[in-house]
Formats: sequence, C-alpha cells, structure tokens
Amino acid sequence: MLVVLGVAGCNVPPSDPSTSDVQLPDTVTFAEHIAPLVWEHCMPCHRAGQIGPFPLVSYTDVQRKAKMVRFVTTERYMPPWPADTAYARYLGERVLNERQIALIAKWVEQGRLPGDTASLPDPPDHPDAPPLGEPDLVVPLPDTAFIPGDARDRFLIAKAPWELPRDTFVRAIMFEPGNRALVHHMNGGLINYPPGAKDDVFAGHGYIDAEQLGGPDAFAALQLANDDGTWPPLVPSAVNHLPGMLPPRYPEGIGGYHFARKGSFLLNTLHYGPTARDTTDRSRFLVYFAERAPERPLQELALGSLGITPVEPPLELAPGEVRTFRSTYTLPEPISVLSVNPHMHLLGTEFLAYAVTPARDTVPLVRINDWDFRWQYVYTFPRMVPLPSGTTIHVYGTFDNTAENPHQPFDPPRHVTGADSRFMRTTDEMFQFFLSYVDFRPGDDTVRLDQPPASAPAAASSR
Repeated sequence: MLVVLGVAGCNVPPSDPSTSDVQLPDTVTFAEHIAPLVWEHCMPCHRAGQIGPFPLVSYTDVQRKAKMVRFVTTERYMPPWPADTAYARYLGERVLNERQIALIAKWVEQGRLPGDTASLPDPPDHPDAPPLGEPDLVVPLPDTAFIPGDARDRFLIAKAPWELPRDTFVRAIMFEPGNRALVHHMNGGLINYPPGAKDDVFAGHGYIDAEQLGGPDAFAALQLANDDGTWPPLVPSAVNHLPGMLPPRYPEGIGGYHFARKGSFLLNTLHYGPTARDTTDRSRFLVYFAERAPERPLQELALGSLGITPVEPPLELAPGEVRTFRSTYTLPEPISVLSVNPHMHLLGTEFLAYAVTPARDTVPLVRINDWDFRWQYVYTFPRMVPLPSGTTIHVYGTFDNTAENPHQPFDPPRHVTGADSRFMRTTDEMFQFFLSYVDFRPGDDTVRLDQPPASAPAAASSR
C-alpha cells in the first residue's frame, strides 16, 4: 500500500484562481510587477539547491526564460497544482489568479521591460531549512545504500533505529531522501519496543533486497524481533513519501504517535527508480516532538489497489485502450476527513472523488483534470469535512494506454495490469485513493486545519 502525507517543494500561500478582475497597468515592468510575483510563487523552488531546473530570481534569470514562463503559467502547468480548485479548495494551494497570469503575458508582449531594478529590495530570504522547521530528532538510516547503474528499479526493505533517554510523543514525522533524484517512494512503519524487550536496536542488517528476501525472512535479517523472539507492536503506515510531498501539520491534539525510548522505523518498501550510473543514498527521518499524547489519533482509509475496496473492473489495459475504472466504499460509522490523496501511475489521465451522503448531498473531495505522475500531493481541507455513516465514497480514474499519451513508457504500447503487491514498478499501474480522518465529533465542520501545533521542547537525539 502506498501512502503519502503532504505537500513539499514551493510552499506558497493560496491564491484565488477565480479572480475575474484582469485590469492591467498600461506598462508592466519587472521591478514593479513581475519580481514580487516571481519571488513569491516561483523562487522558492527555482533557486540554487532546490528542485527547479533553473533559477528565477534576478531580472536576467527571468527575462531569459520569459517565453517559457508565459507558456507554463498560461497553461497552468506552473506553479504545479494538479487539483481543480473550481471543484474543491485546500490549504497551501499553488495557483496563480487570472490577473497574475495576464501580468506575465503582457510583460513578455511589451518586451520584458526591466523598470527601476536599481530600487528593488533584495530577494526574500528562503533558508534551506527543513520545511517543518528544525526537527527535535534526526534518525538516519544506519548504512549507505548502493544503487547499481543497471537501469533497473530497486526495492529495499530497511530499518532506521533510535534510542532515547525516555518515552515521548511525536506530532509529525518527515522522510527526507538523501538521493532525491532516485527515491521514488517509501512506505514506513513505526516500531516501539516495550521496556526491556530489546537490548540493541542497532544490531542486524540495515538494508535487504526485497526481491530476494521478503516478509518474515527479511525482518529476521534486520533483527527486528524482541530479544525473546516475539514481535514488537507496529504502526504500519506512520510515515510515507513520494516526490513533492510534505506531511501536514494538524492543530494541537490531532494526529501524532507514541514514541518509545527504543524503537525503529521499518521501511517496508524503499523504491529507487532506474539509473544508468552507480550511485548511493542515505536517507533520514526528521521527527517533531509533542508535549502530550494525541487527543484524536489520525486514521486512514485506502480504497482501490491494495486497499479495502476492489478496482472495478479489474485494472487491466490492452494496447491502445482508454478506460475508466471506479471504486466505492460506504462508511459504517461517521468520520471527519482532514485530507485526501489520489494516486495513479504513468497512464492515468483524470481522477475524480466525491461522497454522497444518505441525504443525497454530494461532497466534492478532489478532481484532477490532467493527471501528471510527477506531481502527486495530499490535499488538506481548510476545515474538517464530516461524513455521516451511510455515506458512499465514489472514486473514478481514467487511464490512457495509447501511443498518444505523452507519459506512455512503452513504444509500442504494451498490455498493462494493475500492481498486485507492494513491490510494483512504475510501469505497473495503480488506482488508489486515501482519506486521512478522525472519528466524528459534533462541531467538526467548524474545526480549522490551518492552525499548526505549538512546537514542543526537544527531548533527545538519536545515537
């Protein structure tokens, strides 16, 4: 099962994409109009050391790429935000409004006028600190992983142990890839060893090739068991990763985990994409402590591939076929949804999810009109979204296995099936939908999710 937790990359404030006022100044200049826009919406990613392939900071930077910037903003390809904000709204939206897009276009059409660049202030400081701030604890993988340059996907099982002075609680956990170019995804569990159950949490292998050794045999090689041979408790999906993701920070008392004095992260799948050159990786976990146990623990529903509901019809595509699949689930109990995460692979083109209550009200969850495998986010709602018992969640995904699909990995197209295990390849397909939720309480529809928790004092560091 593949889960992702939040938005990463350029963390910019929401804009209103529905703005209809596109009245523009007679003359558009970089200094007066374009620099503030670019610095806010582009520069967080397009600067030295970040994921943007070129800088967009100075007048020279932007004017060199002006036609490209005009094209990608007019087409709404950039800033990257796949979800349709005309369908549902979320926190942290990366969306330019109509006036901002028109300003860029007019600036290019008028000849990319610099304006009074001498009077521009210095660009805003974007410190290269972790997006959630400095962690209270850093837990690195114990060894460096070697990835051979044989152009093959690699699937590893790994552990990242820690030892602290005392038990504590955590409010957020973030996986930070060491090799961002190759780490495709990571599914991570949380092991808390009971007092006295494990003497040396650092003993055993750090990495196991999952295609050669899996399940209990791999866990035995990692020496995850208690010293008496029994298995410690495991939180199976405590932290996960896909490119472009950040874990959300919920208000105080919502979400979080118990963190034992001795424990380990279990990377049940660590997937590296293919590379033509030998390389290495040593990723790590960033842990943020909480002062007390979570009042309302976060829970999850996983629909579709490897989830609690089937894909209908079974996920299978003949060469040249375009087809829509669905998955549905009816809630046995009321819940309050915090965030949603759609997931498909290369052949996906459209995604739609909504809920229908017993009163026949339709609740929009997410719509993506132009799916792009490279940009996959968790979308967090501004407020909790209560769904009563008996509500049916409907999910639809369209896949295009034709040669015209620009993300088609095969030439000519091949017969494609859905992944049936966690060791899938990117050229296998998936159709998944995840909902993060808490048990329903009256008044949840007024609970705002844009109130981050207060930072807790640091408790310890890993060995």
